[in-house]
Amino acid sequence: MHAVRDRCVWSQQITHRDLVPYLIEESHEVIDAVESGTRDDLREELGDLLWQVLFHAAIAAQDPEDPFDIDDVARTLTEKMVRRHPHVFAGEVAETPEQVLVHWNAAKAAEKRTRRSVLDGVPRGMPALALAQKLVGRAAGVGVAIAPASTVVPPASEADLGEALLALVATARAEGWDAERALRERLRALEDDVRAAEAGS
Repeated sequence: MHAVRDRCVWSQQITHRDLVPYLIEESHEVIDAVESGTRDDLREELGDLLWQVLFHAAIAAQDPEDPFDIDDVARTLTEKMVRRHPHVFAGEVAETPEQVLVHWNAAKAAEKRTRRSVLDGVPRGMPALALAQKLVGRAAGVGVAIAPASTVVPPASEADLGEALLALVATARAEGWDAERALRERLRALEDDVRAAEAGS
């Protein structure tokens, strides 16, 4: 990474902001490899995603005002994971995944004391369904309930469509389903149907 940053004229000009589209693309390629790829695909795509982390760290290391490098990133991550796993590193007990989550959430809440809203820290750049599922969960935590969909009623307007989609996301959350993954998997099936139709025509 240092050699590329130092000797590649394209890489020398790249900023954190310039890398965002590549980070999004590489993240989605990892998701594709997890959901429908081979082990070789996953290994390659994880490497590509790691390259994005290394690239961002190399850019950050050259910041004149507040530099940090990949070692600082790793150290910060290690400290966070140790804090959030007191049942592994600090003598706490967690015998079920639910108990682990209690420790995780308590540590996270202690870290984020300056946050004033449950909405603080939710990245608005998430895909819409994933963002909706996250916000439905956060809203429920403060008593703002979104009723799950009971039946599919054709919406009469775009606003009604938004209400129906939010209700479906609430249903997914209530059932422990991943709305984004469900839609992606359904779209993959649709793609298969389209290809089959194209092959038959």
